[in-house]
Amino acid sequence: MPHEVSRCRTFRYRLHPTNLQTQSLLRQLNFQCELYNDALEERIGAWNRERRSVTFFDQCMTLKGLKDSRPEVVASGVTLCRGTLMRLDRAFVAFFRRAKCGETPGFPRFKPANRFTSLQWEDSGSGWKVKLDHQRLYLMGIGEIKVNYHRPLAGTAKAITVKREGTKWWLSVRCANVPAMPLVRTYSEVGIDFGVVNQLATSDGELKKGKHLGTKAEARLARAQRQLGAQQRGSNRRRRQVEEVGRLHRKIKSQRSNAAHQLSRQLVNDYDFIAIEHLKITNMVRAPKGKPDPEQPGAYLPNGASKKAELNKSIHDSGWGQLVSLLSYKAESAGRKVVGVNPRYTSQTCAECHHVDSGNRISQKDFRCLKCGHCDYADINAARNILRAGRALQTSVCDGCN
Repeated sequence: MPHEVSRCRTFRYRLHPTNLQTQSLLRQLNFQCELYNDALEERIGAWNRERRSVTFFDQCMTLKGLKDSRPEVVASGVTLCRGTLMRLDRAFVAFFRRAKCGETPGFPRFKPANRFTSLQWEDSGSGWKVKLDHQRLYLMGIGEIKVNYHRPLAGTAKAITVKREGTKWWLSVRCANVPAMPLVRTYSEVGIDFGVVNQLATSDGELKKGKHLGTKAEARLARAQRQLGAQQRGSNRRRRQVEEVGRLHRKIKSQRSNAAHQLSRQLVNDYDFIAIEHLKITNMVRAPKGKPDPEQPGAYLPNGASKKAELNKSIHDSGWGQLVSLLSYKAESAGRKVVGVNPRYTSQTCAECHHVDSGNRISQKDFRCLKCGHCDYADINAARNILRAGRALQTSVCDGCN
């Protein structure tokens, strides 16, 4: 049995505030949004005027004066304000990290009130308290809010986030020292090939059909978007239609997340060793570059951008990245092993004789080796190659350790 180690985990629960508590939470969202924007303006102004950097600790020192000048902002405790300033500081840290790595940096932006939807308490137990026995969450200045703790909380609660999603409220509790929960070994291994039509194919010959949740809801979304475009800006009808469009998007997100959770849990329960493709999804969904027409200045040649856009939409709808993320953390907690392998040539290699040829894959569905004549479903053949590559990678790592 694998050795148990402590981890950090986040547990998410549904909040059920009363009408008065909802109004208090909405007021705090507005106050913290104002604080975030003021702190961002202070950092920008200090650098433009004096070439001086304002740190998180500098801005935390200014919170002492808020108790006298703006007591309503600190009604839920200084800890909440520090959480807002920490959020801004993390945005700057991420900006400098991306700039240093040569990526598109994305400078922190001012937040409109309708996009500032979460409150963060960083310090453990200061201004908040999780009450599991009473199914409540205590927040300073707001009171005890009813919570549906549908599963027990493990480890030590260190920080919380309260988030609004439409008309619903959610609680996220970040815990440290969460013990591992290793499962009984099954002595089974599997290779997984991701796809669009089939969400994944396994080396055992099993195909998991993609649910295509975004495609199924596309007609409803398009109708809702048309109705939104017909509403007058600033009107109550437009505001209600914006909420309806957001509700449809959140429903798709929830359905996709639920499907990914169920599938990842099934795979972790069934297999000790899981080999998957190490895909660079961000590069795969990148739009093709334009091809200037040499005969017509300012015009561009056809580059298949519309077909690529449909493929990109299907990749996003399949939810590969979310599935890999859930699979990785669940396997880690269960004592399973997940290995990512290079997907290069896995769809062109024969799983029987290991002959590599682009002509082996005669269609999106069929595979027939030109050397040995082996025939198989193309994705299942690729999954077998991925499992073989994962085993070889695991063996080389073990040999290096020895």
